[in-house]
Amino acid sequence: MSAAGIRGVLSASFTAFDSDGALDLPRTAAHAAHLLTHGCDAIAPLGTTGEANSLSGTERRRVLEALVAGGADPLRMVPGTGVCSLPETIELTRHAYDCGVRTVLLLPPFYYPDPSEDGLFAHYSRVLDGCALPGLTVWLYHIPQMSGVPITHGLIAGLAASHPGTVTGVKDSSGDLDHMRGLIAAFPDLAVFAGADHLLGPLLRAGGAGCITATSNLIAPELAALAADIAAGAGEERTRVAEQRIGATRALFQRWPQIPALKAAHAIRTGHAGWAALRPPWLPLTNAEQAELSRALADLTEPSLPELSA
Repeated sequence: MSAAGIRGVLSASFTAFDSDGALDLPRTAAHAAHLLTHGCDAIAPLGTTGEANSLSGTERRRVLEALVAGGADPLRMVPGTGVCSLPETIELTRHAYDCGVRTVLLLPPFYYPDPSEDGLFAHYSRVLDGCALPGLTVWLYHIPQMSGVPITHGLIAGLAASHPGTVTGVKDSSGDLDHMRGLIAAFPDLAVFAGADHLLGPLLRAGGAGCITATSNLIAPELAALAADIAAGAGEERTRVAEQRIGATRALFQRWPQIPALKAAHAIRTGHAGWAALRPPWLPLTNAEQAELSRALADLTEPSLPELSA
């Protein structure tokens, strides 16, 4: 697979920590490798689910290096390299390129209240100018409910005009299917990815490229099977049961803070309690919450990700 051809199911893969909150690089790498052989077309490490904004720049680089050393194909990775600092975004992006990565996912510079479209264009333009490397492409990360900064049509159009062929995708985690359809209509050459599992089917039918999701850490094979069925021409009636199950699984993890709940579920299913470890400000689920989650997982049908990596 070439980087330009990444489509389908991508997992916003977990970062593993030990009980003291230090990186557990071997376990992070093993999990990423497992995802790539069990349903994922690619992975998107160092994003929201990977708790990247709780990592230092040095830690981000160590994670990416560990993934490559652990056997993950860098052409099947789309790591998050966008931070508030423009120079550090350039440094992290160039480091990813040196690791063999050819597509990165860039958050906008968050925290600043209501930056203008011109200001965002200036930020992204300087990043792209500072990372003008052969074959490097960029996906923009639209998650306005968290970043406070939307990725607008005007911004995409401006970057497409000033840096043709560089911005090739958008991860849309707004949860707004109409917004995703609008991107597809306005930018036919743009790969649009849903950030929510239950939107994979509707987005693919609208001409989207796939999904980049957190729950795929647990249900990648189900998502891959759905994508394959739709690619083969399956209509909504044929895929309804699968889509309802995917939606129910995602909804389960909305009952608690999502990332702690997902990592707790992974700990339960792998038998490795260390997977429940997080970086503050996230805290693990309480014992009572874990017990409730365990009962809820048992009520679902047999998990579809066999032999989960510990």
